[in-house]
Amino acid sequence: MRALSNSAILEVWEWAIHLHPLDRNLLLLSEALPESPNVLADWPLGRLNGALAQLFSSCFDGCLEGWAACSRCGEKVELQLDSREITGETVGDRVFVNGRTFRLPTTRDLARTLAEPDPGRAAMRLLEICQEEGDAPGEAELEAAGEKMSHADPLAEIRLGLHCPACSNAWEETLDLGGFVWSKVERRAKRLLREVHALGSAYGWSEKAILSLSEARRSFYLEMIEA
Repeated sequence: MRALSNSAILEVWEWAIHLHPLDRNLLLLSEALPESPNVLADWPLGRLNGALAQLFSSCFDGCLEGWAACSRCGEKVELQLDSREITGETVGDRVFVNGRTFRLPTTRDLARTLAEPDPGRAAMRLLEICQEEGDAPGEAELEAAGEKMSHADPLAEIRLGLHCPACSNAWEETLDLGGFVWSKVERRAKRLLREVHALGSAYGWSEKAILSLSEARRSFYLEMIEA
């Protein structure tokens, strides 16, 4: 996993800004890995999430910070997590339930369920897509397959336990790693563009020359402009 350079961050931000979050995740990772988005789309979801956590750690400070609204009273509850602590290995690539064989879901599979507005039907549709052998699955297989897939691919859905200090409510939220990575990429890209504008206007330097400067040198030049 290689860290993204300033130029790469600007490029991937420009390419991904109008993409769906699923496609955005694939593009972000393809900039840091030798695999193309098309190859990454067939990775199990947990492997992809693990790679996103590594990307966050290599490019940023590793600290995932955010907040969630309490599911009972609406109070803002802050959350903080070190992305380097997000670990888990995929165990196998298939699960077996009642004589049926299911492979682990991928981003490509998930994309095929986006048009289904009902979460229950979307989950069943995903199970149907992932089935390789056996009769058509039913509700009985949905829960059992879900449990086995969670065990085989523990990072496919990362659930965080939260506690509200206002009403003592305890609940879980799904961690959107791709959203955290994109938020950091977008923030840094916009900051870099502001710096390019300021330094280019003051000194006439090109974008390439400015981005090649270290953060410390860019900051010092900006301080002198402001002074």
